[in-house]
Amino acid sequence: MFSRREGIPHWPLHVFLVIFTFFTIYPLLWVVSIAFSGKQSLAITTLPESPTMMDRVRAIVPWPETWSLSNFTSVMTEQPFGSWLLNSAIIALGTTVVGVFLACTAAYAFSRFKFVGQRTGMMAFLVSQMFPGTLMLIPLYIILVQLLGLGNSRLGLMIVYATTSIPFSVWMLKGYFDTIPKDLEEAALMEGASVGKIFWTIIMPLAKPAVAVTALFSFMTAWNEFILAATFMDQEAMYTAPVGLRFFVGGYSQQWGYFSAGAIIVSIPVVILFLFLQKYLVSGLTAGSVKG
Repeated sequence: MFSRREGIPHWPLHVFLVIFTFFTIYPLLWVVSIAFSGKQSLAITTLPESPTMMDRVRAIVPWPETWSLSNFTSVMTEQPFGSWLLNSAIIALGTTVVGVFLACTAAYAFSRFKFVGQRTGMMAFLVSQMFPGTLMLIPLYIILVQLLGLGNSRLGLMIVYATTSIPFSVWMLKGYFDTIPKDLEEAALMEGASVGKIFWTIIMPLAKPAVAVTALFSFMTAWNEFILAATFMDQEAMYTAPVGLRFFVGGYSQQWGYFSAGAIIVSIPVVILFLFLQKYLVSGLTAGSVKG
């Protein structure tokens, strides 16, 4: 065991951590400042005609001259951002429900039953996570748009997101199901309970932490995804929030205030979910990592 040497000062490490933290949150401070500045430009302060060194320093500090909520009210009333948020919410919730349901049943089957191709199936799920999502963009477009005719629809995007999130969810949930003692199921079988009743009344209540974490990751993936949504959604009314944000800063307009306000609004649901599910995060992420 290595012991800490006495007499070594800690202040250099503290200074480094403070500086590193400042550089980490500095871009976030700019987003907040631009959103509350009431302006659409990146310059949140106005320099005088003959600026001094202090004026130049003040210009790079993310602190607006006046605080205003006009960007938030305008982006929700004058822009179709509200409908884009609704599209994202419907797609993310639908993806979470469908993906978690299929992942729970599949993970339970891989954890408890022995069948031909069990190991091959799990390895196929693992290998599918090694390739970038853009690699499947063209095949997904052909299947979804040309074969199924679900282009520019919420249902089509739900199917794509749920399909891409299932491999990761199955691996996470299987690890957690492996930690649940089989004695509970054997006792329930002796009492006459069916496999379906055991799954819904015994296994699922015990797996709440893992299900909560899996649902959170599925929701975040569907809520923040941009490339697939931008490819399959070609009508403005069907845009999701990440796709809609890019049009605030394009080749013909530079509405940084709307962009920053929209980015803050988009992040609020994820923050609320983290706060609501934080009691499950640690147990859900660690319980499935070791089988015992």
